[in-house]
Amino acid sequence: MSESSTEQTILIVDDTPDNVTVLDGILCNQYRVRFALNGERALAIARSTPPPDLILLDVMMPGMDGYEVCRRLKADPLTRPIPVIFVTALNESVSEAFGLSLGAVDYLTKPINPDITLARVKTHLALYDLNRTLEEKVNQRTAELHETRLEIIRRLSMAAEFRDEETGQHVERIAHYSFLMAQAAGLSKEQCDLLFNTAPMHDIGKIGIPDRILKKRGKLTPQERQTMEKHTIIGAKIIGEHPSDLLTAARMIALTHHERWDGTGYPYGLKGEDIPIFGRIVMLADVFDALVSTRPYKKAWSFERALNWIRQEEGRYFDPGLIPHFFEVLPDILAVRERYA
Repeated sequence: MSESSTEQTILIVDDTPDNVTVLDGILCNQYRVRFALNGERALAIARSTPPPDLILLDVMMPGMDGYEVCRRLKADPLTRPIPVIFVTALNESVSEAFGLSLGAVDYLTKPINPDITLARVKTHLALYDLNRTLEEKVNQRTAELHETRLEIIRRLSMAAEFRDEETGQHVERIAHYSFLMAQAAGLSKEQCDLLFNTAPMHDIGKIGIPDRILKKRGKLTPQERQTMEKHTIIGAKIIGEHPSDLLTAARMIALTHHERWDGTGYPYGLKGEDIPIFGRIVMLADVFDALVSTRPYKKAWSFERALNWIRQEEGRYFDPGLIPHFFEVLPDILAVRERYA
């Protein structure tokens, strides 16, 4: 088949070589033309890289007819956007409504009229280009909104860190610890990335805790402890309820990262798998980092003491299913701690 300098490609599908030759003669001066003599070959070309920009598809073909080819094209997310124009003889009994219901955009009738063919092809290629441009703009805008939400989360996390300056780069470490454990636990890449981006919000509620309690040197009184525990509820209120996956996950982590496996945590006393997996992971990451860090109310524990205590609390504080994954990635966790000391 002939080729031109244009990047637009037309795929002609027809079991009769003479029909292919006629269409190629009409189109070859303006478009790159490919052809297939049966449905199977047409599907293979449509799924190739780069795919065709438009398909001229004969209806009546032996084996897999044009309707079935169109049905399969529209069932595949990779080929669904490609516009399909059915080509049929005037004396063939076909249903245009049926073809359009399968996802075709137009019909051409044989014998082929060159001017009409070029006009229809040009129109549908222009519409296809317009749809792709609009889709790119939507995707770009969606990415911008996603990045904006991420930046809001980063800024709010920094705000909480300013309130509790003793924690240093605690929120950065929690993000990395949580990501490592989520990977080891088999969560999907999307879930791991979501957890990494939202774990830093776990203590955002501390913004609402008075300094006299937040920075107290020494043990809190029972009343002060009750006030401190409210940072989970405050954090959830600050983040609010929103359909965004980012903000939904951040709210859930802020609310549940002090729940314990045995149901003795707060604020709701959730137990076992009633605690969301993100909350369970961040809880373990947060406790480990707190144990081996100096805080206003305590000196840093040694790694040995902290790790022994975590083993002892398996099934009480911590999800017993997560403990093996924690120790599996412990070398990486320690490397992160050194990097963000």
